[in-house]
Parts: sequence; C-alpha cells; structure tokens
Amino acid sequence: MNEDSDADADASADAPCDAPLPPGRDPAASPEVRHEAYLVPGFDAVARMLCAALHVPLVALVLVEGGTFFFAPGSSKLPAVSGQLQDLLLSAIARDASREELDVHEHAGAEADGASTPLRFFASVPVHTLTHRHVAALCVIDFDPRASLSEADRVMLADAATLAGAAVVLRSYIRRVDPVTQLPHRNAFFEDLRARAEGGARSLAIVAIEVAPASRFNAFIRAMGHQYADALVRLVAMRIQEWMAQDMCLYQVGVTRFALLLADTLAFADSASFDRLVARLREPFDCQGIPLTIQPGVGLLEMPASKLTTGDALRLVMSASHTAQQSVRGWSHYEQAQDELHQQEFFLVTELSEALNNPASVAANELELHFQPRVDLRSGRCVAVEALMRWHHPSLGWVSPARFIPLVEQAGLMRCLTDWVFQRGLQQLSSWLRDGLDIHLSMNVSSTDFEADLVPRLLLAAEHFHVPLRYIELELTEDTFMHNSEAVQQRLAQLSELGVSIAIDDFGTGYSNLAYMRKLPASTLKIDQSFVASIDESADDEMIVRCIAGMARSLGFRVVVEGVETASIYRTIRDMGCDEIQGYFIARPMPGRDLAPWLARFEADGIVEGDAL
Repeated sequence: MNEDSDADADASADAPCDAPLPPGRDPAASPEVRHEAYLVPGFDAVARMLCAALHVPLVALVLVEGGTFFFAPGSSKLPAVSGQLQDLLLSAIARDASREELDVHEHAGAEADGASTPLRFFASVPVHTLTHRHVAALCVIDFDPRASLSEADRVMLADAATLAGAAVVLRSYIRRVDPVTQLPHRNAFFEDLRARAEGGARSLAIVAIEVAPASRFNAFIRAMGHQYADALVRLVAMRIQEWMAQDMCLYQVGVTRFALLLADTLAFADSASFDRLVARLREPFDCQGIPLTIQPGVGLLEMPASKLTTGDALRLVMSASHTAQQSVRGWSHYEQAQDELHQQEFFLVTELSEALNNPASVAANELELHFQPRVDLRSGRCVAVEALMRWHHPSLGWVSPARFIPLVEQAGLMRCLTDWVFQRGLQQLSSWLRDGLDIHLSMNVSSTDFEADLVPRLLLAAEHFHVPLRYIELELTEDTFMHNSEAVQQRLAQLSELGVSIAIDDFGTGYSNLAYMRKLPASTLKIDQSFVASIDESADDEMIVRCIAGMARSLGFRVVVEGVETASIYRTIRDMGCDEIQGYFIARPMPGRDLAPWLARFEADGIVEGDAL
C-alpha cells in the first residue's frame, strides 16, 4: 500500500512499515510509521512465514544503510516502538553476529506511561549478500515469555535471512542504487542520460573510469576475497568523489567501472584536471591495512545529444578508458579509429574461435599452416621446417600472427590453437614421410598452454597420424622455462625421453639465462631475428650473436639463427660456427603442397648467394 491508501487499510491486513532509527533519537518517542509501495521486495512474504513458523507477532528488518521495516501479521497498526526496542535493533545492526534475549524487561518509565507493550523475547541474525557483505539484521520479537529457539527454528531464521539478503540487494537496484558503493547504478545512468538528451541538452559529456584490468582485479579477488575487492571499489569511489565538482554525478556502471555525467562540457578542455584525477587514483590505497596500487584508465566522450544513443554512449566512453589504461598519461579522448579497432579485434576473436572449434565452418577454410625451411650449414641440406599459422580473412586479407596470436591468448583460445596446429602439422608431416621426405617438423607452443595434459594431447595426435616422435620438435620461449620450473622440467623431461626435441625460441629477448638453460632437456637454441636484422651495420649485434652462438654451442646446444634475409647476412652468420639458418634468404614460408617441389630445386641448386628468395 502507499501513503494515499493508509486510511483504507483493512483492520485485518498484514502491516509492513519503514521506521527509521536515527542516532540521537528521543528514547521515549516512537518513530513515525509510514507505508511504502514496495518496501523491501518479498520481505512481507519472508516475514509472514517467520511469524507462522516461530509463532511470533512481530518481525523487523534493520538495514545497515538506514531504515527499519516491521511486519505484524493480522494488523494494520504496529505496537508502539519503545526506546528499549530501538536499542535492541541498533545493537543488532551494529554487530555482525546472531543474538538471542530470552527475558527482556522494559524500562519502568516506558511501562508506566503506557507507551509500549512490555517486550519479553528478542532474537536477531545478520543478513548478508551473496558476496558476504553485511547489509542488515533480521529480528523476531515476542511480547510473551518463551523458551530458547530450537535448532530447527534457528535454521528457519538463517534461511529467512538469506532470502532477505537477496531482497535487500533487489531493493537497491529498484531504487537505482548499487549495493556495494551505494552509488546510482548503470540503469540510473541510462535513465539520467536519456533525460538530459530529451531535456534539450545540445551536447553531452561523459567520463568513464576503469579501476583496473579485469585480470588484475580478479587476482585481487582470488588472493583476498570479494569483501576486500568491494572495499577497494568503495575507496576508489571516494577518491573520485573528492576530485569531482558539485555539478558532476557519479555512477557505478560495472564491477570495476564508474561513469560521470558532466553538466559543463567545457570541463573537457581542462586537461590538468584529468591529470590530477589520474595522479590521485595512481596513489597507493590502504585497503584493510594492505597497500596496493591500481591501473586506472579515464576515458572522455563529448558528442551532440542528438547523435548519442544511451546504449552506445557507455560502450564508446569505455572504449576510450580501455585505451587510456595502456597509456602513460592514463586518460584519453574517445577516438573512432581506436574504437573500430577494438570492435574489429572482437569480431576477429569470434571468427577465429569458430574456425578453431568447428572444422566444418566456412571460417575454418581461412586458416592454414605454412612451413619455413631450416638449412644445415655444414651439409647444405634442409633438415627441418617450422610450422607457421596463416589466416587469410575474406575482407581483411592476410592477418598477421603478430596481431591475432595475442588476441587468442587474451580470449583463452590458446589450447584450441595448439591442438589445431598439432592436427594440421602432423597430418602434413605424415604425408611427407609417406612420400619419402626425410624432414623434421618444428611447432611453437605458448607458455599459456604448457599445462598438465599437453604431452598426452601431442602423443594422441602423433599416434593418430602415425608420426614417429623423433621427427617432432617443440619450440618454447624463455618465459615458459622460467615459470613453474619444476612442473615444466618434468614435462620437458618426459617429452625428451619419448624422443621429442625441445628448442628454446627467440633467445636473447627474455631472461637469457644460460646457466639455467643448461639444466633443461633442450637440444636447440634459436637466436632471435631482432639481433640479426642489423648485423651487417651493427658491430654490437654481430658481437651479441657471435657470443650467444659460442656459449650455446659450448653448452651443447644446436644453434639456429632466424631472420637470415640477405646473402650478406648469410655470409656473416656462416663464419660464426652456427648450425642452421632460417629466413627469406633460404625460403619464405610456403603451403605444405609446395615444399616437395621446393626441396627438389634446392637439392639441385644448393644455396645460391644472390638475392633473397
């Protein structure tokens, strides 16, 4: 019922009401009783069940944020709320623990003036949200003496508190308030944005603030729990509010995202103000006694109200905040080109996921493996090929692996990609071996996919295509070896015992710890091409390659040099005592069907010291 219908209340109706308990109230005065349309959604049903099951005449729900809701079945009026009952209710909400009072005696003064019915029984239980945040206390009250609650009664009261917790959160959303920060939430943001646009505003200015990258915020939760993460978000909100001008309105539009509506779009010109906001957010937070820093991103968007749809506004400004997180300055204006790039990356990941997981899809035909030969410098023979993934997109053309591989890792698709390479690569190797080609296949494995079942997955694929394991080499970058070293060494040792060769890829760009590498069951070390590209012009690069090659060979590694693009680089590398070379000077990566014809020509002509192929 609402305020206008109080006079029409039936005497036999259940009576819920919201009675605030302000600090410093007059203990002898009863708070004003007022009725609302919805109170806490579902509270009346929960309270009615409690009254029937526990045989009590009164139930109360006290909110941490303020306000108390009573439920008295069978009456439209509540007993007067005495000072002692208020004390009990305030005490219940102040402590996050259950409580039971079996023989409560009213103050003599309260009984004498007839202000209330003597209270004899009071029990309360804390109410939490699903993330265990304390939001209320659920209380049952009786005016007759009674024995302690039974175990079944306590279970009933705890279950009712669980339902009440969900109702309190729902009430927050209905009232446009986020339950964690008590800020207006995303729906409120959309409503207010629409109201401004429809109210004749010529342009709208929005600021979006990303607290931290999702992976880092999830790390906070894994390490410290949801209560800690909620506390951190509240601290961030407080810092933003300290920076805000009075005419700004702050909303929580996501777990780690805030948005601001600016009344004055000229504020966008004050770059120093946004520098101060970023600097403030980058200062360490003392969250529950633990200092930490976040990686904020502040995005700015200003557009004519007539061109800004409420649904798209938040996405556009969050695109800017995501870009800002990766920048030194920490804030940036919305740029359409950057937004289109983010959208394109999303669709690329979606299409790539379809191609990897559905071999019968149209997208699957866009993926293929190309193979780049590796040549032994002593014999001049092609002894191995490296499998390299290629993607020919119908509208974008050839998409570089440097672009889509990071997207694959971010999207959690690396396992699918590795399995796809195993299947396609070993199928092709099996065909070459049947045709009499004596060639080894090298395949890259990401550190993110070097998990417990990678070995059986490789063995299963090799068995399926009848490929002897001695023809297989796996290339792993240095970070794979350095992280989770004990588990990695066990898997590497298992692969080595089975006959699979191990190569250290892109050596020189990571840890470059030869003392550690010599303990690993790796047989090949590949020097990264970044040192080779300028080897003719840079004496330092030449010395680096020469030193790495010398030390690696002294430790028993077979040394492969990548990025040999010209005859000049080839001659320089040839005189360093390296074992193999790979690069455009020998051959570009090619489809599997082209390798046999290429090998026939190469065996006939050998290495020709002319232009790169």
